[in-house]
Amino acid sequence: MRKLNEFIWETHGIHAGTEQDHVKHGIDKLEDIIDKAIEAKHPSITFIIHSPRLTSFRYTAERETNVKFIRGNRSYLNYPKRIANLRKKYEGQINIKYGVELEWMGPELGLQWSRSKIFQAEDADYVIGSVHFAPEGLPYDGSKEEAMELLKLRGSLEAYWDGYFNEMIQMIESFGDMIQIIGHIDLPKLNVDMPEALINFETSAHPLANKFRTLLELIADRNLALDVNMAGKFKGVGVYPVQSILRRAKELQIPVCVGTDTHHVRYYGLNFKESLEYIQEAGYESYVSYSKLIPENRTIYDDHDLKVKYTVLNKGIELLNQRLDSEQRRIIPDFSFGGSFAEFVELYKGSTSMGEYNAIRIRKSGKSITVTNEIPEKPKRKVNGLFSKHLDKPGVISSLFNTLASEGINVETARLKSNNDGTAEAFLSINDENGNVKTAIDFINGTDAGTFTNLTYKEDAELPKYHREGVYLLEMDGVKLNLALSEKVIVTKHHNAPGVLLILLSALASKNINIIDLRLGKLNNVGYSALAVNGDSNTINNLLTKLGDQYYEANLIEFHSM
Repeated sequence: MRKLNEFIWETHGIHAGTEQDHVKHGIDKLEDIIDKAIEAKHPSITFIIHSPRLTSFRYTAERETNVKFIRGNRSYLNYPKRIANLRKKYEGQINIKYGVELEWMGPELGLQWSRSKIFQAEDADYVIGSVHFAPEGLPYDGSKEEAMELLKLRGSLEAYWDGYFNEMIQMIESFGDMIQIIGHIDLPKLNVDMPEALINFETSAHPLANKFRTLLELIADRNLALDVNMAGKFKGVGVYPVQSILRRAKELQIPVCVGTDTHHVRYYGLNFKESLEYIQEAGYESYVSYSKLIPENRTIYDDHDLKVKYTVLNKGIELLNQRLDSEQRRIIPDFSFGGSFAEFVELYKGSTSMGEYNAIRIRKSGKSITVTNEIPEKPKRKVNGLFSKHLDKPGVISSLFNTLASEGINVETARLKSNNDGTAEAFLSINDENGNVKTAIDFINGTDAGTFTNLTYKEDAELPKYHREGVYLLEMDGVKLNLALSEKVIVTKHHNAPGVLLILLSALASKNINIIDLRLGKLNNVGYSALAVNGDSNTINNLLTKLGDQYYEANLIEFHSM
């Protein structure tokens, strides 16, 4: 039997960090829990904070405090900055993620309130949408007495659950665009029984069963994930949700997230493996986590080779999603798998095979990328072009392209390699049809003496090896690029003509941003570029908005997944 992981990439992680606030909820210090996670050699830790609620939605214990902003307004507003500081403090030691649990409080003022809270949750990795309170102001997960009061108001067990599902559906319809995950879908079982119609919802003709089936289908249609939450086990009512719900979610291809939903440092790390055993029982072999709202697929198995393949898959998902707007990012992509990745064909229903081609292709909204961790082979064909050895510093490549453009010479493909010793090498695929290449080389040698140590135009030459180990962007929309992915990559689609790419290179040089790897490709009159760069993200994004109409697409891709 395959061994399961001992660690999970949580979404509904540990509630903590309100120790400086009046709210006695998740009060342990963030640093204390991070230190515990590092001691356990965990690669990542996930924090989660509740958005503050309206004053009419309060637990009995909270009403007794007579404090208006519940769940810690001050802590909530300060959370993004605190997480950013912790990421800097613990850089290189652990990956720190955080999410927001957004409270549903109705479609009117509650909706506007929640939207405002999302804007305040800057840089959250994901948002969980949860229903804790009924419109009557009573909580589903409060005291037994509060639950019995709500049960009495609604008149029956079926009506109690029917109201909860109505609120879930209303939440998804109203702000399904704001959330990635549906929290603890069968939360009311904490204080009341599940009616027979819900226990047998798969076969029951009862209206409640039909409504719940509709809820699950809505979650599937909206491409939302389902929270598999161990808090119910802590509280003695079993994992949220029950197995029958999870099995139906698997049939609907609803992705699941896993989390312990703990509130104390002493419980951190408990039930990690149990959560994987629980989703495996329902037929899942993978789950999702999130970085910067983008889903990451995780294997349940402690299998190094499989984890590596998932890393490649996640890099590809991130790359494609960051080429798309926020609405398109929510759509689940289509996958094709080949070579050593072919085992994914069985895991991801609807995916297609690429035979022996050792790569993953990810497609949606008319865009595609192909990635692999196999080092590309050096082309055997002979090439014509400009070979360069030069200093590895900002502006050098821009200077080279600038001179070529001044002579009307278009660069069709390019490869760049940093030698990590202050020097770099490049090959630019060009032709000498207009006879101006020698003039361009003479000009560069005359004006940039000392920058270029060797600049030679060759015909029928052998292309040097420019590749290293890593995850590779093989293709973008079918155009070959073969770029080894770095932390920051710029990808563009642009008009393929002399001087167009120079706009981008000059913009980067103007802000002292160095290009550490470069690949170009083309399809008819459309040029493609992929550049690995070092520099400030805000500065780069600002530059990319100013390139002009000849750029059909220009995106900075930042990789956050591990």
